[in-house]
Amino acid sequence: MASAFGHAIASAALGKTFSSTLTSWKFWLLGAICSILPDADVLAFKLGIAYKDFWGHRGFSHSLLFALVTGTLVTFLFFRKNLTLAKSAAYISYFSLATASHGLLDAMTSGGLGVAFFSPWNDTRYFLPWRPIKVSPIGVESFFSEWGMKVISSELIWIGIPCVGYIITIKLIKKYVIK
Repeated sequence: MASAFGHAIASAALGKTFSSTLTSWKFWLLGAICSILPDADVLAFKLGIAYKDFWGHRGFSHSLLFALVTGTLVTFLFFRKNLTLAKSAAYISYFSLATASHGLLDAMTSGGLGVAFFSPWNDTRYFLPWRPIKVSPIGVESFFSEWGMKVISSELIWIGIPCVGYIITIKLIKKYVIK
């Protein structure tokens, strides 16, 4: 998996796509939580659920359906006041994309069993053909090690730089194309 830092950075970059009229501290915080939430499935290990199982790591919680359900629930639980159709669509899109970005980044890592993007209909685990991100250790203790530092370096290059490029591109489009 990519680290929580890498996932949160990706959600922040995605959030820059949306109008500043929609963003607030709650928007940014919930976007970061959505981007990290799929890894709550590591608790399955403590319950005796195997990695490759439906509820195992990178299983259903990393699927596109889970992302859509999460985006919809977050929108209606935290933004239900004064929701218009356009605002609902924007919030659901953002929180769903923030959640789905988790699986995409994990499918770009150097380890694990792949991501069940199409669960529950198909539990096949997938990786992307290009996997430059070093897989993050599970557990806080392991993260503050030489391995953890390699992960951070990898994420700065393969997540941080593209996210900065994306943010710059969005700012230019908003400034010169969408006035």
